[in-house]
Amino acid sequence: MTAAPTKPTVTEREAREVAEAAREQDWRKPSFAKELFLGRFRLDLIHPHPLPADEDAQRGEEFLAKLRDFCETKIDSARIEREARIPDEVVNGLKEIGALGMKIDTKYGGLGLTQVYYNKALALVGSASPAIGALLSAHQSIGVPQPLKLFGTKEQQELFLPRCARTDISAFLLTEPDVGSDPARLATTAVPDGDDYILDGVKLWTTNGVVADLLVVMARVPKSEGHKGGITAFVVEASSEGITVENRNAFMGLRGLENGVTRFHRVRVPAAHRIGPEGAGLKIALTTLNTGRLSLPAMCAGAGKWCLKIAREWSAAREQWGKPVALHEAVGSKISFIAATTFALEAVVDLSSQMADENRNDIRIEAALAKLYGSEMACLMADELVQIRGGRGFETAESLAARGERAVPAEQMLRDLRINRIFEGSTEIMHLLIAREAVDAHLSVAGDLIDPEKSLSDKARAGANAGAFYARWLPKLVAGPGQLPRSYGEFHPAGHVDLSTHLRYVERTSRKLARSTFYAMSRWQGRMETKQGFLGRIVDIGAELFAMSATCVRAELLRRNGDHGREAYQLADAFCRQSRIRVEELFDRLWRNTDDLDRRVVKGVLSGMYEWLEEGVVDPSGQGPWIADATPGPSQRKNVHRPIR
Repeated sequence: MTAAPTKPTVTEREAREVAEAAREQDWRKPSFAKELFLGRFRLDLIHPHPLPADEDAQRGEEFLAKLRDFCETKIDSARIEREARIPDEVVNGLKEIGALGMKIDTKYGGLGLTQVYYNKALALVGSASPAIGALLSAHQSIGVPQPLKLFGTKEQQELFLPRCARTDISAFLLTEPDVGSDPARLATTAVPDGDDYILDGVKLWTTNGVVADLLVVMARVPKSEGHKGGITAFVVEASSEGITVENRNAFMGLRGLENGVTRFHRVRVPAAHRIGPEGAGLKIALTTLNTGRLSLPAMCAGAGKWCLKIAREWSAAREQWGKPVALHEAVGSKISFIAATTFALEAVVDLSSQMADENRNDIRIEAALAKLYGSEMACLMADELVQIRGGRGFETAESLAARGERAVPAEQMLRDLRINRIFEGSTEIMHLLIAREAVDAHLSVAGDLIDPEKSLSDKARAGANAGAFYARWLPKLVAGPGQLPRSYGEFHPAGHVDLSTHLRYVERTSRKLARSTFYAMSRWQGRMETKQGFLGRIVDIGAELFAMSATCVRAELLRRNGDHGREAYQLADAFCRQSRIRVEELFDRLWRNTDDLDRRVVKGVLSGMYEWLEEGVVDPSGQGPWIADATPGPSQRKNVHRPIR
């Protein structure tokens, strides 16, 4: 009998090494965003805007029409919010129209939608019910279908994908009660036993886990003779003996979310159900997320569209001091922000999605930027809508209806969107992830130079390589097309506002961003990784520049297609002007900030130095540990797993 698993104890450096080993190390295809961070504005990589093939568009539009009808006739968002559960008949109806298999190939019974139309579908269904959007996204973006599509064997695909396309809901299980974005400490184990593995451990926040039929589980395989070991991915039948869903979690938003705590006690999993080799689990998860992350900003763009609709209708109907509130500048600026930002989010998502479909570019940074930017800006838009609605924005839809007014769930939208800043990589983790990719070129030539553990000979070689790289690279950051008044002239067509000036700004600012990054690396060297405030601002600047680029390219596409081109140019111009103000503020905060002071204050808080400041209140929190016990063993709780049939 094997000994009970113990939690791994790892140092910060060991944790970073695990994360680094899981990264895709090579850049085999060009990346617009990577080039942007290096000071090279490669407009040719995104312009002219790529478009889906006619047959893909036709198939996608046909499903969107069917899905729209389903959303309008079968989904009662108020009921889901009230009962905190998606009705089984709604889930079964989604299965019948093929919504579980949107991204699964037709040969396995799926719809075979492109990333573009999959995201449009999520935006549509997410506007009807964010909880349903989360269910479908978790199932297809990070659940069983996507890892098997990328890494599964033919036998695994033939076995599981037809089920996922029509009947079976899947979930992705990585997080544990004491393990979040530091998977090096993963405690769930998968011990080899003949032709099987024996799983033991506890997983937290298992989206879809309460109703799932199939699970993707990340577990640590101990190193032993014949086994490389390491964090490994498995497809697990949710009905397997020894699996207990111990709790259905409840949250401030997404009340219909089927999210739980899942315990594994001596669960037997066939080795044939392992995805990829042992030790490849994190790489599989991160690669899956490269496009999987696009589902969240897609639903954020959909939320922006709804916020704009409500803001427009309400602000025209509500009068204050003799005129509609929309015509008061204090409210009008909020509406302008919502309109311009919604246009930008859709531009970012559509561009990133089409690039993912074409597979010509490496979009790992673009997808991460889309997730980061979309989740942050959508929360701001929802907050502004609540402010525009005033007291009615704070009031629930049910209460509004009870007293005879339109049931507008503005406060619910704000609550539902808040999780997107945490889902699939929190904003803080996304900053670090993107920053690591953004400085990859620097670390590849100068990493050994700033690594305190490298030998003098290693540093000497790194110094020579770095000198050669920077001798070629730095002079190119001095001047560029952004300083020529006629550059990007096709973005200033007759009768339209001038977008070329914004693209010249992006080009100049891209070089400035690269110079700032180089200066910071020269200044802090090995301590650069601790400057999370600085790195976050660098990433935020890059996100704004990417959004400005995508917005201008989309506006030009719409103009060329004769599809609201003039209006698109106006929205792009408004967004770029708003974005440029944010960029300048971020540049100012690169070097003028309170980061050092904040660190001192934090140390004081943790030491109890300011504990006197907490006097004068009571703490309504209940009793119990900060982190629940996750010791492996048999479950002592009722199984609340409820597959939907």
